[in-house]
Amino acid sequence: MSKLYLVPTPIGNLEDITLRAIRILKEVDIILAEDTRKTGFLLKHLGIEKKMFSHHSHNEHKTIELIAERIAGGENIALVTDAGTPGISDPGFLLVRECVNAGIEVECLPGPTAFVPALVNSGLPCDSFVFEGFLPQKKGRMTKLLSLKEEKRTMVFYESPFRLVKALQEFALHFGKERRASVSRELTKMFEETKRGTLEMLITHFSQKTIKGEIVIVVEGEGSRIQDAEETEQ
Repeated sequence: MSKLYLVPTPIGNLEDITLRAIRILKEVDIILAEDTRKTGFLLKHLGIEKKMFSHHSHNEHKTIELIAERIAGGENIALVTDAGTPGISDPGFLLVRECVNAGIEVECLPGPTAFVPALVNSGLPCDSFVFEGFLPQKKGRMTKLLSLKEEKRTMVFYESPFRLVKALQEFALHFGKERRASVSRELTKMFEETKRGTLEMLITHFSQKTIKGEIVIVVEGEGSRIQDAEETEQ
């Protein structure tokens, strides 16, 4: 039976792709790529020659029905994004929903996702967390921050390097400058960095340097330090 495969791709280090992902990319009829040039580089590295079509946030609304029809007609199709797992702050959700509603089988492979290593490596509680992805750039940003002020779970955000310091300053304003956090960038790459400390410390650190690479910010939940202290005493 034909199906849609969601195939995670490396977020930096090309060795992070799984053997199963490589097999699926070789076997499917078509690969949908967020950027065919970037995916083409990965396929060349893996020695795979496959027909590709663009599938990104600007055209997915127009193409999902046609793609679902092709799968229903017998084609196996893989969806990849530029890096990481499709659907996590990347195109994927709309196509998955279309296929599910049409009774088409969907299979998501496990694999790279930037927020998981950043969260686990942060030193903050990761048994319960909330993933917020990218905050709204303008409309709704303040409302979202206010809604998270009393969030007790560890919070995970994606951010552009150009807006990192601004985001940290906003977190300090709404959550308190002593709230613990970590910033991970260039994950799995040669210059990978994770910086931990209070929001005030992180603002000082990143205000003094040029910031490059994709960013994951992990912020402790409200009351987390009090809970840590109580557990230590017990």
